[in-house]
Amino acid sequence: MARFSLGILGRLALAAPALLLATPVQAGVGDLLVAPTRVVLNGSRGTEVILNNIGDDVATYRVSAELRRMTPEGKLVDVELPNDKEKAAQEMILFAPRKVTLPPNQPQAIRLSARAPEGLPDGEYRVHMLFRAIPAPQPVAAPKKVEGVAFQLRPIYGVTIPVIVRLGNLEAKAALSNVRKVVDNGKPAVALDINRTGSRSVFGEIRVLKAGVAKPIAMVSGIAVYTEIGQRSVTLPIDPAVAASATGQVTVQYVEPTDTGPVTIAETSAVLR
Repeated sequence: MARFSLGILGRLALAAPALLLATPVQAGVGDLLVAPTRVVLNGSRGTEVILNNIGDDVATYRVSAELRRMTPEGKLVDVELPNDKEKAAQEMILFAPRKVTLPPNQPQAIRLSARAPEGLPDGEYRVHMLFRAIPAPQPVAAPKKVEGVAFQLRPIYGVTIPVIVRLGNLEAKAALSNVRKVVDNGKPAVALDINRTGSRSVFGEIRVLKAGVAKPIAMVSGIAVYTEIGQRSVTLPIDPAVAASATGQVTVQYVEPTDTGPVTIAETSAVLR
């Protein structure tokens, strides 16, 4: 497929043109698959996000750049009053096309790039790309006699992925704390806090390991701590297959994907009771 490139002025870190997830991943909602599920632009070249209609009918999708903020609980909430940094992020991200119509099993590349204005401070800038289905027109049916008020609900599906631009030589550190065993929705789980410092976000997989147990007793991927927060709480369900082993001394790791392979950016020991 054709590549898309628009110059990013000046100070983009040169570690890689675009850092995607180390392992290709797809996010699906309704009949839409999106890959990759996270994009980090570190250089002057652009990249692509692939949409794929896996449904049985022709579908139309609208593409937009939205602003989200992360809460200390890890939720992403809509931004009603963007600050200067958020406004700059939304203005510098370039993408096309903004609307696609796909036959069944037909992929489409959305071309992504960024253009940083002169004088923009170094830092990490983020938008969230929203891929939303546009409902097909419905045939007009004969009116039915109803009593009172009637509603017809039609679900609208969408997929959101973060797109991050990094300007300058940014660094971040992470630490894990407050590791404990809890009950979440009636099932055993491990809860902990991720503490982040530095000028960029962190992202990766949390693993809870126990000596003598072949696989992690708990593991969750795709855990980010964005720059607007310094601490995030995370709860990991314990694997039922090894739930009986989920007590005593454990090692907890936070592993970040990189171009050269996964890197452990934080590790701690704890005792689960």
